[in-house]
Amino acid sequence: MPKGKGNVIAQNRKASHDYIIIDTIEAGIVLQGTEIKSIRNSRINLKDGFIRIRNGEAFLSNVHISPYEQGNIFNHDPLRTRKLLLHKKQIHKWETEVKNSGMTIVPLRVYLKDGFAKVLIGLAKGKKDYDKRESLKRKDQDRQIQRILKNR
Repeated sequence: MPKGKGNVIAQNRKASHDYIIIDTIEAGIVLQGTEIKSIRNSRINLKDGFIRIRNGEAFLSNVHISPYEQGNIFNHDPLRTRKLLLHKKQIHKWETEVKNSGMTIVPLRVYLKDGFAKVLIGLAKGKKDYDKRESLKRKDQDRQIQRILKNR
């Protein structure tokens, strides 16, 4: 199955508005307890999430996975930092990109692939305000063109 394909659970739509996505990688997530059950119930929010690289390991931060309703008192912390499963070469390559060129790494979508939760992460460069306005203007023009072509 290609990268980024599968049963999509959550998507970070704000990332494509705020950032220019340069490259993407599929990564596994280290989960504990009932987190996978919450993810399967689409109880995950990627809106403010980001990836931080520390000691040669990648960590997913600020992603909210709601506690499982049928769980017990030992449910997980919703905002805990989760480790990502990536190859050392991939981590090192992106770490140098982030340090040298001022880019960031953001989660784009979470999906299930062969029963495992995967996250598609992207190397991104922040957009300026005028870039955001220009992309909104371009989307509006494309919609108008499609509407005109549809009516003909």
